[in-house]
Amino acid sequence: QVELVESGGGLVQPGGSLRLSCAASRFTLDYYAIGWFRQAPGKEREGVTCISSSDGRTYYADSVKGRFTISRDNAKNTIYLQMNSLKPEDTAVYYCAATPSYFTTLHAMCVDDQSTLPYWGQGTQVTVSS
Repeated sequence: QVELVESGGGLVQPGGSLRLSCAASRFTLDYYAIGWFRQAPGKEREGVTCISSSDGRTYYADSVKGRFTISRDNAKNTIYLQMNSLKPEDTAVYYCAATPSYFTTLHAMCVDDQSTLPYWGQGTQVTVSS
């Protein structure tokens, strides 16, 4: 059974940084598009960033552009989310998700069709507060 496990969350002060990891087991991430999503209390789940499986295309939500970076290390079968200049509004549970499907645009994967993604991690809490 496919498994995704997030780690790296925690409490950080505004302006600080965190790096989240999403480790895959029982399947190879090379052939999967991956996304990071977040959900704050009382809010809908938001697509933060997605990366394609093969050609390196990325999508970032406007709210995180220039501050967050998604990357993949296929040798370690792990996806990373580097988060810099964190703001209190970044506080949420962060989830990674994977799909073997091809999306014409990553906006479709991250925003329009995120409910169709088959594999999800359990989430890691990120709290930005002084």
